[in-house]
Amino acid sequence: MTRGADSRHTGPDRAAEFIRAHTAIARAPLVPELALHLATEITPIWQATEGWLAREGVAPPFWAFAWPGSQAMARLILDAPGRVAGHRVLDFAAGCGLAAIAAARAGAAAVEAAEIDPLACAAIRLNAALNGASVAVLEGDLVGAPCRWDRVLAGDVCYEAPMARHILPWLRALAAAGAEVWLADPGRAYLPREGLEPLARFRVPTTRELEDREEREVTLYRLLP
Repeated sequence: MTRGADSRHTGPDRAAEFIRAHTAIARAPLVPELALHLATEITPIWQATEGWLAREGVAPPFWAFAWPGSQAMARLILDAPGRVAGHRVLDFAAGCGLAAIAAARAGAAAVEAAEIDPLACAAIRLNAALNGASVAVLEGDLVGAPCRWDRVLAGDVCYEAPMARHILPWLRALAAAGAEVWLADPGRAYLPREGLEPLARFRVPTTRELEDREEREVTLYRLLP
């Protein structure tokens, strides 16, 4: 999940170098099967990225954390691989790529992960390689693209009104076109109040440096057309 502005000046090699220098290989509490390049000390990477932002126009490092929505999505997939096995999967606003990697490990026929931030895209590539997962990374705003997926995963995307207004009509259009669209939401303010079918709930450990509590209850929904 990348919440910052688009960034256009970070080459793949420099992005990968930055990620390796400012993260450690770690495992999310709810999904210990998968290793990720994650921030283990939040303030230093935030400050480092602010310096990088000043020079390169790079968004904040939301890709460096396994957010509750992505953890819950990945947990559902790994616990019930038949939900994605053999299907074409898109992880939209993929952040660190955790849900996409889980889908690839669960036997999806093809997995794509979409992000607008080049650093997030680089992180997804590094994380996929770390787990031996085949994930195609799509850089840019995918909203409006025609449906070519069977499953669309959107973890924790309703945190701001402009974001929700931008993406929800397209996600509903994908559902109308035949895709199963899953939203994983930890209680964000702009989750739609109707047109949702609950699939599962998870309690996800978090940190007060990222959230306002030490645990989030995440509900996974199927978005109806």
